[in-house]
Amino acid sequence: MEDFREAWRESRPPKLLDRMRQQMRAQHYSNRTEEAYSMWVKRYVRFHQLRHPSLLGTAEVNSFLTDLAVNQKVSASTQNQALAALLFLYRTILEKDLGNLGDIIRAHRQKRLPVVLTREEVKKVLLSIPPKRRIIGEILYGCGLRLMECVTLRVQDIDFGSNQITVREGKGGKDRVTMLPMKLKTRLKEHLEEVRKIHENDLREGFGRVLLPDALERKFPNAAVEWKWQWAFPQDRRWVDQRTGKEGRHHIDESLVQKVVKSAVEKAGVNKSASCHTFRHSFATHLLENGYDIRTVQELLGHSDVRTTMIYVHVLNRGGLGVKSPVDDL
Repeated sequence: MEDFREAWRESRPPKLLDRMRQQMRAQHYSNRTEEAYSMWVKRYVRFHQLRHPSLLGTAEVNSFLTDLAVNQKVSASTQNQALAALLFLYRTILEKDLGNLGDIIRAHRQKRLPVVLTREEVKKVLLSIPPKRRIIGEILYGCGLRLMECVTLRVQDIDFGSNQITVREGKGGKDRVTMLPMKLKTRLKEHLEEVRKIHENDLREGFGRVLLPDALERKFPNAAVEWKWQWAFPQDRRWVDQRTGKEGRHHIDESLVQKVVKSAVEKAGVNKSASCHTFRHSFATHLLENGYDIRTVQELLGHSDVRTTMIYVHVLNRGGLGVKSPVDDL
């Protein structure tokens, strides 16, 4: 009887969300995008009293997105993410054209300047981070990385000989190269030596495997235990896959880094709404202050459009865009 049930479950067509996740993985969407899109589809279905999306159309999508803006008061970026999720669902999974969505009430897009720390504030915050985690903050600021780009670095992505770090599959699925600050080389080498000891101990205990991208684990079964594929910033404890029983070590959870940085900002007495991403904003602004051209900064940040990078021109610490206040002449 149990065999029959198992065979029946396997013969059933995959559910809508399962199909959606499979397609996103096939198209190399990030895990965070997969989670976000799945969440929006669930909210969309609940909004329409659990009716199947195939029975809904343009009008229902329009009413859902309008409700987000009018009643839920979401930001423009949040509404756009919900729209992207539903467009992916209808166009890719259900193969249904939604037509013109021009009647949507759009959320108001507020123009906000990014929070930027002064060099002295950056120094205070970094010194307030516990020594064990400080190298992560230094890389976020010194290399201009996004948080997930930093915590997902692998050993082979750090090239001490060429003084560069390769970011794999950054935002938009793009690779890019940024500098490895000379000041961090010694401390980063010492950090990786400690990580190597952890990895070698895991191997002695019969573990030491990491998750590999795409189908690499099938192509190269032993690659998961190789040193070059290990995370540069592993978590303290090993994880266990409940389905297979396999044990390994994942990279440090980004939420842990966020908590550490938030605590460091408070401890440093910096009265700004600073976060991990503030290091990236400060990196770009300080490079422009040092006279580097906007295209160079764009390339280091991995921006597709230079207009995205141009926002840092407006936050340069020049005292009102370099204009001298008349009160200074009194």
